[in-house]
Amino acid sequence: MLFQVGGQGSRPTFFEMAAAQQLPASLRAALTYSFGVLALRRPFLHRVLDYEDEFFAFLMAVLETHSLRTTDASFAESLYGLRRRAVNIKAKKDDARLISGDGIHHSGLEKRQKVLSVVFLVILPYFKSKLYSIYNKEREARLQASLWGHGDERFDDTEYIQGEDSLVSSGNLEAEASIRTRLTKRIQKIVGTCYPWLHASSEGVSFAYQLLYLLDATGFYSVGLHALGIHVCRATGQELMDTSSRISKIRSRERDRLRGPPWLKAVQGALLSCMYTALDYAQTGLIAAVFFFKMMEWWYQSAEERMSAPTVYPPPPPPPPPKVAEEGIPLPPDRTICPLCSQKRANPSVVTVSGFVFCYTCIFKYVSQYKRCPITLMPATADHIRRLFHDI
Repeated sequence: MLFQVGGQGSRPTFFEMAAAQQLPASLRAALTYSFGVLALRRPFLHRVLDYEDEFFAFLMAVLETHSLRTTDASFAESLYGLRRRAVNIKAKKDDARLISGDGIHHSGLEKRQKVLSVVFLVILPYFKSKLYSIYNKEREARLQASLWGHGDERFDDTEYIQGEDSLVSSGNLEAEASIRTRLTKRIQKIVGTCYPWLHASSEGVSFAYQLLYLLDATGFYSVGLHALGIHVCRATGQELMDTSSRISKIRSRERDRLRGPPWLKAVQGALLSCMYTALDYAQTGLIAAVFFFKMMEWWYQSAEERMSAPTVYPPPPPPPPPKVAEEGIPLPPDRTICPLCSQKRANPSVVTVSGFVFCYTCIFKYVSQYKRCPITLMPATADHIRRLFHDI
């Protein structure tokens, strides 16, 4: 399963490298979300989430080792048709191996480079994740201490146990626990102090390498690739075609190494076949999980936006005009005339119980005396009078 991205030459584009670098993070988010949903029905899966860093590091170690062994590329790079090549600047011109256009000699990865690639791809991100969790705990502890003080200084938990042996054993246990606690707190304080600087330095170096790679000033996308002396190149068509034959040769050699009676060889062969099938479909399955996660994230996000968005209803139709009472004052034909004084309205004001407009002086005197609207005879008080600043 390959995602070919545009571009010419053997040098991948910046977007290919960025997509390959971000794929493990998206894969981890997809797996965490999937296990979180399944844990709602199967509580024992919470143990997997408790050791999320360890399980994901183990999974990526298996995938990266298998990918580097069979394709000379990381798990994410193999999806984009990329391959890792060792850089040898002092290559001879008459060498028959692959030489890039800028005179840099490229060759296959050595075993040491594959092992160190797994270290940079799996081990270092795992330790970085653990340091980040320790830093978060230390930061929360500092915040809690600033608000509530140190909880371990408020009480002196000293227990007196009868008997000399029990007293000595309990004292030893308390001493060991106190030493371990002090050591743990000291390590957390050191991590809490140093981690921001280490993280800022790491991100700054990564940004510098990515910027230089984008400007075509270096062939190394990251400091890890530079330290290992590895260039990431596009795989040729022949290399993509030879990958399957290479995998079959490796697996045939592994089957030939099986030893033991026939039944044991059959069991081992069946286990190898199951492992090969799982590894072959793991790539496609995990990428499908990433796409499924992104689709579900978009679906629930859009659903939440629809639920949280205020419902917009059409404006209601205006109420019917109030009926003029038979004993009330008749309406003048001109709407700008006050029904009480039969003059053009001055300082117009409306009676809210009926909606008719009068002069403010006229309606205030009438309502104060009769406690009703002069046209509809509906009960009203001076509080129901509202001044209008635009004559209607």
